[in-house]
Amino acid sequence: MTAEAGSLTKAAPAPSGGTAARARRSLGARLAERVSGGLVQVFLIVVGLFWLVPTIGLLLSSLRTPQDMAAGGWWQVLTEPSRLTFQSYEELLKNGDITSSLLNTALITVPATVLVVVIGALAGYAFAWMDFPGRDWWFLAVVGLLVVPVQVALIPIAELFGKIGLFGSIVGVILFHVGFGLPFAVFLLRNFFAEIPRELLEAARLDGAGELRLFLRVVMPLGGPAIASLGIFQFLWVWNDMLVALIFSDSGSQPITVALQTQVRQFGNNIDILAPGAFISMVVPLAVFFAFQRQFVSGVMAGAVK
Repeated sequence: MTAEAGSLTKAAPAPSGGTAARARRSLGARLAERVSGGLVQVFLIVVGLFWLVPTIGLLLSSLRTPQDMAAGGWWQVLTEPSRLTFQSYEELLKNGDITSSLLNTALITVPATVLVVVIGALAGYAFAWMDFPGRDWWFLAVVGLLVVPVQVALIPIAELFGKIGLFGSIVGVILFHVGFGLPFAVFLLRNFFAEIPRELLEAARLDGAGELRLFLRVVMPLGGPAIASLGIFQFLWVWNDMLVALIFSDSGSQPITVALQTQVRQFGNNIDILAPGAFISMVVPLAVFFAFQRQFVSGVMAGAVK
C-alpha cells in the first residue's frame, strides 16, 4: 500500500501538465477563433477593394475625354460624375487597327483553347485508361516538357515557320500556343481522369461501349470541372499573351496586346484609344474567369491531388 501511494504521489503532477497544455491550447483556440472572425473578413474586403482600384481607375479613365485626362487623375470623376462620356469608346470603334486586333485576338484565342482542350482530353484519357507500349515513359516525357521555357523555342520555331510559310500568320500563333499548352493540358486531365472509378468504365464496356463512346458519354461529362479549369487557364494565357504574338504576328494578324503596345508609342495623340482598349482587353478574361470560377477551383484541386 505504501509503495502504491508513493507511486500515485509521484504520478500526480502529470495531470497538472496535461491540464496546463489543454489550457494553453484552449487559449490559442480562442485567439484563433477571434482572429478568424469579423476582423479577418474586414481585412480581406479591404484587400479586395485595393486590388480593384486599378481596374476601377482604368474604367473611369476610359469614360473621360482626352482633355479631362490631361487635366488631372481619374479620381476627379468622383466629384464630377457628369463629365463621364462614351466618346472614347466611339472613337475606339472607328479605329480600324484596334477593332481588327480584337477580331484577331478572338481568332487566335478560341481555336488555341478548343484545340488544347480537345487534344489534351484525348491524350489524358489515353494515358489514364489505355494500355500501349511505353505509356509511362511517354507520360514522363510530356511532364518533362512542362519545364521547357517558351523563350527557348522562339528562334527555332520562328525559323521553321518562316520556311513553311506560317510566320506572321494567325495559324502560326495558334500552333505555337497549342504546342506549349498541351503538356499542361495532358498532365492536368490525365490526373483527373485517373480518379474515375474503374468499375464505372468496366460496366460501360460490358454494355458494349467502345473507347470513343466511353470517352464521349462517360469520361467527358465526369471531367467537366477539370476541362473547364483547363479552358480558363488556356484562354487567359493566350488572350493576355504579348511575347509570342509580338514575334510571330505581323500588322495584319496582331492581337489586341500588340496593337495597344504599338499605340503606346504615340501616347500623346491617341490617349483616348488606349484607355478603352486596355479596359476591353482586361475585362474579357475577367468575365470568363468569374463565370467559371467554381469549375476552375474544383478542377484544379482535383487534378492536383493524384
